[in-house]
Amino acid sequence: MKKKIVSIMVFTLAAALAAFALVGCGGNNASSAATAAADFDGNFVVGFDQEYPPYGFVGEDGEFTGFDLELAQEVCARNGWTYSAVPINWDTKLEELNAGAFVCIWNGFTMEGREADYAFSQPYMDNGQVIMVKADSDIDALADLADKTVGTQVDSAAQEVLEGDQADLAATFAALETRADYNIAATELEAGALDALACDLSIAAYQMSQNPGAFKVLDEQLSAEHYAVGFKLGNDALADQVTTTLQEMAADGTVEALCNKYAEYGISFDNWVLK
Repeated sequence: MKKKIVSIMVFTLAAALAAFALVGCGGNNASSAATAAADFDGNFVVGFDQEYPPYGFVGEDGEFTGFDLELAQEVCARNGWTYSAVPINWDTKLEELNAGAFVCIWNGFTMEGREADYAFSQPYMDNGQVIMVKADSDIDALADLADKTVGTQVDSAAQEVLEGDQADLAATFAALETRADYNIAATELEAGALDALACDLSIAAYQMSQNPGAFKVLDEQLSAEHYAVGFKLGNDALADQVTTTLQEMAADGTVEALCNKYAEYGISFDNWVLK
């Protein structure tokens, strides 16, 4: 009788261990999601590039502001979360996010090509990678960039495109040079140190709004993309909640009003895609 009881206990323990092993091997994504959700304590810390107007920058009053930061503030207000924003090093954004330095990256953040590294909200804004040149430049098409010096921001979506899908085009350039931020690059473009600038469509719109008549954008785009909010892998529940709140904000007119507020910086509600 004792042997039978012991056998049953051993079998039960073995079955439990096997089930645990299966969960550990096959349920990594679910486990990661649960862990990420458990880690969120209501303090919604946004990581952003403070040199990326109009999405995130330092205002004249010295405070952090921008279209995306105002979206984030409203999302937090509606969910009862505590909002804060911290400027980040764009080169190490993924490592800092995974280390818990902030909850998300919300700053004109292109999602295409980054899906394997982040959990994203649904895309909320149309974007594209374009070429901006001086208004009086004889560069009118991508083919005209041969033997030209083209600049972009380091670790940007434009750099990724030119080193990936558009690598053949970049191979025709005299040089592809990176700068710390787009404001520096735009200044060098205007001064003639660069022949062209590869950047987000929204960045080109901003630079042209701030320097009327100085620049033009080529009709041919390098790629078509979208902006989304990036979270740590596994944090899908929080990403989904942000998506839902943004949809509510679009439905009640809050987003359109904010787009109109930033219209002078090149923001347009026509580019908003999350309904």
